Parts: sequence; structure tokens; C-alpha cells
Amino acid sequence: MEEVPQSPNTDEEGYLIEPQDWNEEVAMQLALQENIQLTEDHWDAIRFMREYYADHQIAPDVRHVMKHLEKRLGSESRNAVFELFPYGYVKQACKIAGMKRPRGWSTG
Repeated sequence: MEEVPQSPNTDEEGYLIEPQDWNEEVAMQLALQENIQLTEDHWDAIRFMREYYADHQIAPDVRHVMKHLEKRLGSESRNAVFELFPYGYVKQACKIAGMKRPRGWSTG
């Protein structure tokens, strides 16, 4: 029987308490909880968010992720973030990318 990996600590809403506990396996667990099947476009957004977090120690604003995806996918992808994460950038993208729940942001 395969051993189930230990899940990192999350807050009551399912966000990681310590973003450094994140790895791609954790992202896959969090995505499953959100009923999201991660595609290469999801991973592109998530990896961009992780790099931004590493450089700035805060989650990127959604507009930065939108610009990043637009460079790769073209201008018709303006709403790609919201197609990839239909229940909201903070609720799904930030959670799956291992960000703490941003204070003062709506769940959109």
C-alpha cells in the first residue's frame, strides 16, 4: 500500500500557513480539493506566482499573472486566469500556489 504524503498545515480556509511548505505535490493535493485538473497553463501561472513570491515575499496581484499569461498565450487570453481558476484568483490560484490568504483581498 502506497504511503500518503503528510499534508502541510493549512488555515481554516485551506491556505498554507507557511508558503515554504509548498511543492508541486502539495499543489496537486490543493487542486484536487478545488476540483481543478492542473494543465500546463495552470502550472505556468502557478510557477510564475511562486517566482514572484520568492522575489517579493507577497502573492502577486492578479494583473501580474494576467500579463504573464498574455505574453505566452496571446492577447485573446486576457481572461485566462479566470478560465483556469473559475472560482476566483484568491480562492483557487493563490491557494493552489501555496500563498497565505491575502489580507484585505476579496475572494475574487
